[in-house]
Amino acid sequence: MKAHYQTQGFLIVLSGPSGVGKGTVCAALRKEMPELCYSVSATTRQPRAGEIDGVNYFFKTVEEFKEMLEREELIEWAQYVGNYYGTPRRFVEETLASGKDVLLEIDVQGAHQVKQRFPHGIFIFLLPPTLEDLKDRIIKRGTETKTTLAHRLNAAAEEFKQIHEYDYVVINDEVEKACDRIKSIIKAEHCRVDRLVMTE
Repeated sequence: MKAHYQTQGFLIVLSGPSGVGKGTVCAALRKEMPELCYSVSATTRQPRAGEIDGVNYFFKTVEEFKEMLEREELIEWAQYVGNYYGTPRRFVEETLASGKDVLLEIDVQGAHQVKQRFPHGIFIFLLPPTLEDLKDRIIKRGTETKTTLAHRLNAAAEEFKQIHEYDYVVINDEVEKACDRIKSIIKAEHCRVDRLVMTE
């Protein structure tokens, strides 16, 4: 008898409110776990300083994004603070089939849609230490008006209520600590009994 783990990769979904540090944590996690495949999202928002098309996001016009929707090329999408965000389907499905894990960084709306299509994924909610800490992080970005700041904070308060839909919660008090917690989650998930295959 031989024992081995399933070769199918699994989807790791990291989400949480805007400003919680999803991008920073994902970047650090990818450095420490280069075997993770990062799924780049499509968005209609304008690039921030230093962001590169095809690396940070696929930057699309509203018309281009709607065409992707019509062709059913997205596994999830959402409209958030006046912009569209979505995850290209083909890359995710092909990468999982090849046996590699996919890291998906999306908002709470998108995570809910993904869970309907990938119920066996790993869903992790990234939480700020406090709401005030979240506000400070958003302000320090220097990209928000008073109106959009208020929208993001109100949206965050609603998103906190959906934590129960996730498998894990990781508090982002320090990036290094948050990465260590997520790495531990991924390693443990790889050793689950339901991933074990027994053969003669």
